[in-house]
Amino acid sequence: MTQTTTNPDKASVPHVQVKSTLSFLRAHMREYGILFALIAIMAFFQVATGGILLRPVNLTNLILQNSYIIIMAVGMLLVIVAGHIDLSVGSVMGFIGALAAVMIVQFGIPYLVAAFLCLVAGGLIGAAQGFWVAYFRIPSFIVTLAGMLVFKGLTLWLLAGQSVGPFPAQFQLIASGFIPDLLGGENLNLFSLLIGVLVATTILVLAIRSRNEAGKTGSIEEPFVFFAAKNGLIFVALIYMSFLMADFRGLPNVFIVMALLIAVYSFVTSRTTIGRRIYAIGGNEKAASLSGINSRRLTFLTFANMGVLAALAGLVFAARLNTATPKAGAGFELDVIAAVFIGGASMAGGVGTIVGAVIGAFIMGVMNNGMSILGIGIDWQQCIKGLVLLAAVIFDVMNKKQG
Repeated sequence: MTQTTTNPDKASVPHVQVKSTLSFLRAHMREYGILFALIAIMAFFQVATGGILLRPVNLTNLILQNSYIIIMAVGMLLVIVAGHIDLSVGSVMGFIGALAAVMIVQFGIPYLVAAFLCLVAGGLIGAAQGFWVAYFRIPSFIVTLAGMLVFKGLTLWLLAGQSVGPFPAQFQLIASGFIPDLLGGENLNLFSLLIGVLVATTILVLAIRSRNEAGKTGSIEEPFVFFAAKNGLIFVALIYMSFLMADFRGLPNVFIVMALLIAVYSFVTSRTTIGRRIYAIGGNEKAASLSGINSRRLTFLTFANMGVLAALAGLVFAARLNTATPKAGAGFELDVIAAVFIGGASMAGGVGTIVGAVIGAFIMGVMNNGMSILGIGIDWQQCIKGLVLLAAVIFDVMNKKQG
């Protein structure tokens, strides 16, 4: 009798743990699914390209090629979380690059002053569009579609249909410069490697600290196995990427800019009141307004912020090309929006993370880079990217139905 009463209790413990683990994984399928997808895609192309994908030169080039997409994806995530969309980011990016070229190359304005004025112009453009969306309730799709057409036309007018360049060497360093090695490494940029190790260690320490704080209040949801696997993988990946880039020329300047943006916006969305309120208006704007949240002002600010980041991306893109062209930014809004949705954001708003959007951008970037190395034509590249985006949206819809 003793065995029959105690053994079932002992056997039920692991069963409950397995059940809770499966329920957690199901509830956080977006977060872990995209991470696994990125790993699988990188592993596939690493094998398919014969190891070319993760060579130091190609990895550095991959980051430089996708820097402006990642910068804009950070801003687009907030817009989509708030329940809206911005179709004008590619055109705004091209317009700001053209504006910078005209001011720096044709009028001789110092590049720092011109860059500041371009960021202000981007903020004003975003604010103008946000004003109509927030205070006049005009659908963001219509407002930003109009903005896309307007700024395409203004870019053509500003450049008179011709490319303008080159830029001063100091301005080009925004996108083509690398952090110098202050530690005097010969074949390895030790300073860049040190920065990578410090960043990886800081992220790991903050994750452990956050988990310990949650443990004190009894609000830990993530099983330790998932926590250890996820953060251990991120830690190793960051150090390995830092080592590969240090083996080439070190960390690009724009990589530091991206890292700072990701850190700041991740903190804002997860740890501040304004971040939580943006998620609230995306989840249910009426309920958020009734609870005292100024949804109109927050919507206005998300679009103004998007304008600033589109302007920053425009400066980075122009500096990398060393010229401003009338077709700059064409179609980039599609890559940015696709990156955010692939990264786990919901079409209905209220769901998504900064890290998810960045992972989504890297998925798109790795696919573009890998398919180009394999010699796949641009026609099939577009088809494959479209199917991946469709799969991500279908996954979001099915996941909601199951939830």
